[in-house]
Amino acid sequence: MLLRIDHVQLAMPPGGEALAEGFYSGVLGLPRVPKPPRLAARGGCWFESTAVHVHLGVEDPFVPARKAHPAFVVDDLAALQAVCEEAGVEVRPNPDSEPGQGAYVDDPFGNRIELIAAE
Repeated sequence: MLLRIDHVQLAMPPGGEALAEGFYSGVLGLPRVPKPPRLAARGGCWFESTAVHVHLGVEDPFVPARKAHPAFVVDDLAALQAVCEEAGVEVRPNPDSEPGQGAYVDDPFGNRIELIAAE
């Protein structure tokens, strides 16, 4: 029986760790955590908070996930959208959500990320 999702795995191109950290830690506020030594040699990076775990693995050749995506519930969508815009990250309203309740952004590699306002 499934109990919970442990983490979301997204792909990134080789050498993109600094860009990933700038977005996932700097913009979304997820702390970067060390990868286990046996996995660190593969490249990529992990970001984890209490409730959200995002792992980025190197894929070569790299193709961004434009349709498949994680969806994160956020406590203050308007504030996070402002942080994204200040960082130069385009914010797109989710046309399937009520106004102000959902948005999409792309990570630096073109992977789609959905943001959902907490109820």
